[in-house]
Amino acid sequence: MLEVYLNKDVKKNYLLTPFIYNNEVNRFKGEIKSGEIVKVYSFNEEFIGLGFFNSLSKIMVRLITDEENIDIKELLKERIILATCHRQTLNFYNCLRIVFGEADLLPGLVVDKYNDILVCQFTSLGMYNLREVVKDILVEVLKPRGIYYRNDTSINLKEGIPLEKGFLYNTFPTKVLVEENGLKFYVDVENGQKTGYFLDQKLNRDNLKYYVKDKIVLDCFSHTGGFALNAAKHGAKEVMALDISKLACDTILDNAKLNNFDNIKVTCCDVFDYLRNTQNNYYEVIVLDPPAFTKTKDTVKKAYKGYKEINLQALKLLKTGGYLITYSCSQHMTLELFLEMLKDAVKDSKRKCQMVDFRIQSPDHPTLLNGLELYLKCVILRVLS
Repeated sequence: MLEVYLNKDVKKNYLLTPFIYNNEVNRFKGEIKSGEIVKVYSFNEEFIGLGFFNSLSKIMVRLITDEENIDIKELLKERIILATCHRQTLNFYNCLRIVFGEADLLPGLVVDKYNDILVCQFTSLGMYNLREVVKDILVEVLKPRGIYYRNDTSINLKEGIPLEKGFLYNTFPTKVLVEENGLKFYVDVENGQKTGYFLDQKLNRDNLKYYVKDKIVLDCFSHTGGFALNAAKHGAKEVMALDISKLACDTILDNAKLNNFDNIKVTCCDVFDYLRNTQNNYYEVIVLDPPAFTKTKDTVKKAYKGYKEINLQALKLLKTGGYLITYSCSQHMTLELFLEMLKDAVKDSKRKCQMVDFRIQSPDHPTLLNGLELYLKCVILRVLS
């Protein structure tokens, strides 16, 4: 087994810092082979932990345990069971995330559950190499009808994982009927965003019940209509859903029909253009749930302008007393930066607003407290004048 020794000034504790970066490594002992499990030692040869090694990645080692002699297969099973127990406690077991990578002490593994179908993403080479082991554990523990895997994002290339997707266990129709918050909808696990759906917004979508009754609602960047459907369910008078994707817009209409909603309208358009060109003071609730405008620190400045523009224009469209429910799903758009952007947008819109709520991702998407990064942030503003 390869041994990795850190630089003299690098202090690592598995419980606090699960990542070893390439510039923190001093030397190796043994055969270098990416995707294998390695032992990590301090400069003074004190054992730190076992982890997945990848010479191609900026994160050279992803630590998985601080125990030196352990059966990795049994460790994976134990942690998958631990993650599953939390989700069972939450009691929304039809449509949710079962495993969330490092937050569940399973670096490089995401597992989502859509009814009786599981969808996996392997985002570290070490976990990818153990995909058959993971599959066997998931079948034993969760007894799914089938498992699909999605290794089709740019992060896979950085890890040296081939871009591919397909069936990992059994074959089945890849459009899966699920239920969330009492609503039925179809998830396309083969071609949909992420693993098919944005599961981290489950409770935030249901939270619309406090704001939308008898209101005119605009759902921007609607994807498959999650917020629009929940608005209709909770008594919105009229709902307009916007998305630039024709496939997404067709899916919104299909999902509206599936739930017998006739008050959802859909417009396929550029959301920025729609917000700029629509009559002011028309909507009573606007939901802004855009894709991540920045996925690296280098593009934060440009993303700030994008976030500010959509929030500024949305504020202009709201009636006095209306609500702006606005999100950022980028970890690089920090909470402090997000709030600063909203203050700028409010100032330039010449509206007076109060903040009435702050929310994060659904509890099936936990985060480690000692490495806290709130990637999903929601601020709810009410326009006073």
